[in-house]
Amino acid sequence: MALETAAPLEVADPTKNLILVPLSQLLPRRSKRNVRTTPRQSIPELAASITRVGLLQNLVVILAAQHEDGGEQYEVVAGDRRLTALKLLAKKKRIAADVEVPCLLVADASARTVSLVENVQREAMHPADQFAAFAALVKEGRPIEDIAADFGVSPLVVQRRLKLANVSQRLLADYRAGAATLEQLMALTITDDHAAQEAAFYGAPEWQRSPPALRDRLTEREITATHPLVRFVGLDAYAAAGGDIRRDLFAEGDAGTYLTDAALLESLVCAKLDAQAEDVRAEGWAWVEAVPHMSHADRQTFQNAPRQRREPSAREARRIASLQGRLDKIDTTLEEAYDAEDKDKVATLEERREQVTGELQAIEDALQDYASDVRAVAGAIVTIDREGETVIYRGLLREAEAKALRTLHRLRQGFAEGGATNEDEGDADEAPKAANVSDRLAQRLSAHRTAALQIEVAQHPHVALAALVHGMVQTVLQPNAYRDGLPLGVRLTVKDRLENLAQDVSESPAAVALHTLQEVAGEALPQDSAELFAVLLAKSQDELVRLLAVCVAATVDVVTPRATQRRPGTELAQAVGLDMAAWWKPTAEGYFQHVPKAAILEAVEQYASEHVTRLSKLKKGNIASEAERLAEGSGWMPAVFQTEHHTEPERVPGAAGASDAPSDAADEVEVLALAA
Repeated sequence: MALETAAPLEVADPTKNLILVPLSQLLPRRSKRNVRTTPRQSIPELAASITRVGLLQNLVVILAAQHEDGGEQYEVVAGDRRLTALKLLAKKKRIAADVEVPCLLVADASARTVSLVENVQREAMHPADQFAAFAALVKEGRPIEDIAADFGVSPLVVQRRLKLANVSQRLLADYRAGAATLEQLMALTITDDHAAQEAAFYGAPEWQRSPPALRDRLTEREITATHPLVRFVGLDAYAAAGGDIRRDLFAEGDAGTYLTDAALLESLVCAKLDAQAEDVRAEGWAWVEAVPHMSHADRQTFQNAPRQRREPSAREARRIASLQGRLDKIDTTLEEAYDAEDKDKVATLEERREQVTGELQAIEDALQDYASDVRAVAGAIVTIDREGETVIYRGLLREAEAKALRTLHRLRQGFAEGGATNEDEGDADEAPKAANVSDRLAQRLSAHRTAALQIEVAQHPHVALAALVHGMVQTVLQPNAYRDGLPLGVRLTVKDRLENLAQDVSESPAAVALHTLQEVAGEALPQDSAELFAVLLAKSQDELVRLLAVCVAATVDVVTPRATQRRPGTELAQAVGLDMAAWWKPTAEGYFQHVPKAAILEAVEQYASEHVTRLSKLKKGNIASEAERLAEGSGWMPAVFQTEHHTEPERVPGAAGASDAPSDAADEVEVLALAA
């Protein structure tokens, strides 16, 4: 009925209107009557196909212009991609610029309708038919490379089509019917076994038929090339040893490569690990194990043997000094950048600082080593990380080995059984770096901590005596024992470098108190050596112990050159009950001006959170001043001072600046244990 009632349409007669038009007379611009407006795609591939098999379908054109000399120009209303591909071939001189192109000439009135009909009234080829056609071409003897050239695609594309054509006919039928997706077929091509393909697909409920699930089901006994063990051995080494490899043509890179011989891979891993373990055994460890995998839980079953820091060589010392100088300059410039809120400069300087800090830390790590007696009982494990790289855990202690070293450790520390030794302590070689604290600021803060610890030791003669005897016992009676001495110069090397590290330390309460104590203790003592000895002989033991404490205090040194370094002197600080809040206050000049603005606000959040919003709108200098004012009386301390264990031992009666004797017998027991 529609055909009978519709107005007549001027139809082109192919027998009369099919003409040959020189390519140069076809206008390159897209005709306004062409219903396609989206950008042209796959032009190089179409051009390659035309080169191989020719132009199989004519263009549809209208007469655009007719010149007086008889020349004509045409607009293409259907076949714009073919025209673009022909123009590309002419530009590359693959065809003549005026090559004749078959065209169907239609009337202007019906041009848009013809363009629409040509694009709409055709059915796209089903992909499964395409797969079968590619397979038929190969069956006819056509090389894959020639087929790829015919269609302007890579040989990999042809191989993928052939893989899909080889899927089970039952699955292909379901794909044609819409019961399976192309992505599912692509996953199933990992195997050519039709029975395995069907079992993987039909043997699983629909919600477990995702492409990754199907692929995993077919490769569950195989190992992907991205596995750490494969990266460790190397795919080439595995193949050279005769290992079979299965490749997923639809995956990118090694993600679609599977190793089918797990036993061969395991033997190659063990052989390579054993070879690397031999090098570690040469280092003198009591035992060395090579294991392909070590979980975090496995690692936690071992304890870490302590390390000692050796003195740097002259070359290392020069390098450390050079890097430290660069770091100080960067810190100074970084503080200025923080004040100016120059984000770009801050980012650059922080990156440079991270690099210099990393070099310093690498040198520091190289200076840390294990004593020979520790190596005699400790061991090492050679394993593989998640990236397939070798990882070596050195200085590992089993429970029995750790117990023996802990016993020696307690003896050296001079503490009783319930003292400061933590038998479950983990790796304490390094403490985490306090947030936003530069190495320069860490030195300044540790200088103040040293001054505070010195005055506390001076006020605790029993602790000073035990510390001094501790060092002497290590030097004289235990020359070959495990050494991890307390942080003081046993040879009474006075540590007077604090002012070089923190200019304000000389005026700190701790330094002033120690200086006063030294003046009082020394003013009545003669300068002559013989007279001094005679005076000392005449003093009581209690007087000598008090004088000893004042002298030993000056040897304490817990300065840390870097913020990442473990804080020394924890045992000594615990013994004297060091409370940094009694000797140091956070000020703008001494602390807040030397950390980023964000760190100041984070600190204020801890002791005056209601002021954070107001302070965040101020400049850094004003924030630092306000932070100092608000911190007054709050007891807040930076993170580097917050982990002291405030156990207050006995202060000997009569010691300068000391408090009264303890009323609790537990304190007396602690002091006696320490002296022991």
